[in-house]
Amino acid sequence: MKTPRPSVRMPHLTQLRNLKMARSAHAYVRGSTVQFYEWLHSQTGRRLPHGPAIWICGDCHAGNLGPTGDTRGRIDMHIRDLDQTVIGNPTHDLVRLALSLATAARGSDLPGVTTARMLEEMMGGYEQAFKDKPDAAPPRPSQVKAGMRSAVERTWKNLARERIENAKPSFPLGKHFWPLSRAEKTALETLCASDEVHQLVTSLKGRPKDARVELLDSAYWVKGCSSLGLLRYAVLLGVGDGDGDEQEYCLLDIKEAVGAAAPRAARAKMPRDNGRRVVEGARQLSPSLGERMVATRLLDHGFFIRELLPQDMKLELDELSETDAMHAAGYLARVVGIAHARQMDRQTRKDWMAVLQENRSKQLDAPSWLWTSVVQLVGSHEQGYLNHCRRYALEH
Repeated sequence: MKTPRPSVRMPHLTQLRNLKMARSAHAYVRGSTVQFYEWLHSQTGRRLPHGPAIWICGDCHAGNLGPTGDTRGRIDMHIRDLDQTVIGNPTHDLVRLALSLATAARGSDLPGVTTARMLEEMMGGYEQAFKDKPDAAPPRPSQVKAGMRSAVERTWKNLARERIENAKPSFPLGKHFWPLSRAEKTALETLCASDEVHQLVTSLKGRPKDARVELLDSAYWVKGCSSLGLLRYAVLLGVGDGDGDEQEYCLLDIKEAVGAAAPRAARAKMPRDNGRRVVEGARQLSPSLGERMVATRLLDHGFFIRELLPQDMKLELDELSETDAMHAAGYLARVVGIAHARQMDRQTRKDWMAVLQENRSKQLDAPSWLWTSVVQLVGSHEQGYLNHCRRYALEH
């Protein structure tokens, strides 16, 4: 396969991104982050309640939550994609999550009444995370149960079959992995020989700190949706002195970090380097993931690196039943609430809960601003999705 210049990749990546976003309204919502941020800057978006300035996900849709492993081998549900993380208004995470849940409900052909009830469950789950003595976690929806069960059972061979197609130490060039330029190969070789990568790779439980780390293969990684077009590399490392079964494999995801489009709090003090911003946000919101990440510079761009563990999985909310939709809303909102609450002291949590209790309906226990926001956003995204599909059809 011919090695393309980085600039030549862009038209192909743009075409692929447009295809992914045309597949469903839910996929369009995941990929159209800019449209969401434009709405936040609108008159309606600016009237949202202002919570305490904390690290937020910035792109808190349901697909950016899922099972993740930590360096000690434990697994739990966390926010797992933090490209847009900033110090900002926690309300923005709530509205983004509500939009994605409402879109998933519509994709499952659930009635609008179910969406209204989902927002109730969502707010209940979120607020549960702020109690001094939280009750038991809400019931896990079947999709989360299945995801957690798969995460616990997964091994390197599962990861190899999905990402590398077989357990051999190389990437199959084709649909998902593209060749690198000479400059990219050289830069990755230098990076993987650095102390920062060695320390990251050997931090996992059971790996000796002095283990030999060897670069086995690397490729440009065609992955994601809203981030397609950014520089992203897959690197396969061998850890240990042996070969074959005696050598442990390690898959690194090296992703370009660019300026966040998510609105940030005024005078917020964040790292100027975007890679460091992403890592710091991860350590605040999802510490078990953040401790597996490191920021770096590569090819005059900021990047962040993380080792992909077999337990790191994306949560898919497809074909929801009414019961699962309700459970998913409460459960995922609680995960977000825990990430927010850990950054606040007791008085700040209390004040924030008081703000969220305002403008509640007697019939539905969810703030009126949340319902109004979701109605507007679902409508505008549905319109945007249909126009996107029409443009895609005309181009192809």
